[in-house]
Amino acid sequence: MHRYRFLLTLQWVILTLVAIALIPTMIRLGFWQQHRYEERTARNNLVSRALHAEPVPVERLTSPGHAVTRLDKYRTVTATGTFDTAHEVVVRRRTNSDGEVGFHVLTPLRLTDGAVVLVNRGWIPANGVQTAFPKIPAPPAGRTTVTGRLMADETTAASGIKNVKGLPDRQIMLINSATEARRLGAKVVGGYIEQTAPAPRGDTPEQISSPGSEDAPLNYAYMIQWWLFAAAVPVGWWFLVRREIRDRAEAAAGGDAQDNSPETEPAAV
Repeated sequence: MHRYRFLLTLQWVILTLVAIALIPTMIRLGFWQQHRYEERTARNNLVSRALHAEPVPVERLTSPGHAVTRLDKYRTVTATGTFDTAHEVVVRRRTNSDGEVGFHVLTPLRLTDGAVVLVNRGWIPANGVQTAFPKIPAPPAGRTTVTGRLMADETTAASGIKNVKGLPDRQIMLINSATEARRLGAKVVGGYIEQTAPAPRGDTPEQISSPGSEDAPLNYAYMIQWWLFAAAVPVGWWFLVRREIRDRAEAAAGGDAQDNSPETEPAAV
């Protein structure tokens, strides 16, 4: 076993301890990626089921003071009423699919029972200064039925958007039914609708695209990668050990050959 004595040197002790520490760390990282993969897959499945479910009246899933649940988020709903453009507001600092900054148009829809549902009609460009209320294409007049995705109320905690105070008139930062209920002095159903139909005239406001799926397979690939790394550590350590043994044996053989070589006779004078 003398040929393994080099493992007790400081260099090899440190190398071995690092290898021992890396293995459980990489295994844990693999399990973390597995957890992320399962989380994202579950969310993707939930969103897909919601988007492909049959449309239902919005009143069936939410009501004034109700919080939209994760099971109901993105469900396709319908609402019938009259748009109240006099109390329309815009939501600041929103981007479209191309990353351009503008506004979301939030218009109250007064239902037949007197309650109000907030409808996000889509995105419009800022077009310069953002202190003035922008020009917005009017929604259909009279009694209208809209279809869209049911969304949960926005909060700073959930969205990361700071609810700035002192904004210009008819501009807001977050879409929140409780806040809008106080502003309108009406019963506003919880959450809001991202309108998908009817399509706007002239494609303005620009309708908000459907939510994309999260890249769960990427987490799965990372999971496999970390576990392969964990398996490669002891293999790499053993490879280095074998190379060290070979190098030491070759060095020893070279030294022995030099010791056993005949001495050169001195040249005759």
